[in-house]
Amino acid sequence: MVVAPLTLASLVLATLVVSALPFLIYRQLRQPLALKSRDAIAGIAVFALFAMVIERGLHDYVLRGNETTAAFLASNPLAFVVYGALAAGICEEVGRFIGMRLLVKRAAARPGVKRGTQVNVRTDAGGDTGVNGNVSASANAGTRAGTSARTAALRADDGAALSYGLGHGGAEAWMVGVLVQVQWILFAILENRGELGEYLGNLPGESVMRIHLILASLTPQMAGVFAIERAAALVFQIGLSVLMWRGVRAGWRGILPLAIVLHALIDVPAALFQARLVPLLVVDTVYAVAAVIVVGVLIRVYRRPAAA
Repeated sequence: MVVAPLTLASLVLATLVVSALPFLIYRQLRQPLALKSRDAIAGIAVFALFAMVIERGLHDYVLRGNETTAAFLASNPLAFVVYGALAAGICEEVGRFIGMRLLVKRAAARPGVKRGTQVNVRTDAGGDTGVNGNVSASANAGTRAGTSARTAALRADDGAALSYGLGHGGAEAWMVGVLVQVQWILFAILENRGELGEYLGNLPGESVMRIHLILASLTPQMAGVFAIERAAALVFQIGLSVLMWRGVRAGWRGILPLAIVLHALIDVPAALFQARLVPLLVVDTVYAVAAVIVVGVLIRVYRRPAAA
């Protein structure tokens, strides 16, 4: 079996696009939104710990290590969907909540621009019309300065949320998407050279045959689906990060439960597909439409301070 050159080229292109997307967004918005790399690094660290270590450890136990839960979830697709969605939502959002609290505390401790600007105006007791005009001009200038300072503060605040979201979502794009896709590209190259069987010589024959079948089923359309899924996931992670940031900054106690529910709802279509309850086309359509909506909301959120 040979992977078509067009399919292989599509896989490579889609992987390059997904791998570069977080960096391109960060570079484009770094100056206007005051993005900082340490906020992105915090997002990467949280995803690595809570999603790749804690969540995967939970899955290993519930789906494989515990025979009772493994058998129950294998025989109850809806229960599997609920478990998968809630596990991802709880693990990632608890981590995001902890990370955001640390970022908010650091931002509060850092000297920054005050949200309000007080304009002190002193007038003489018998001031004439000219003096009043000067006072009015000074007040207007102070108001404009206050608006500018307030805009800068809002942008700097929300820039931390966007940086964190790019780190969290970018880590997911790389760890869950790019690295896995690179492995399949390597398998495809070895398959075309006739060296895959030797390369996978330590695996059971059934596993090797399954890999051959997956490679034979690859198409350029699947590469496009991969790119859409990863881009949508990045958008959702940014949106959840901005939501969590604003909730934590406002001191709203309900932000963590809300974020867990929203994250779980986002994961429901993927879990339904894994349980073979809905086709992949439906899942990708839902994610594409939802991602466009979230992008529109984010654009409005980040444009609003500029118009203040």
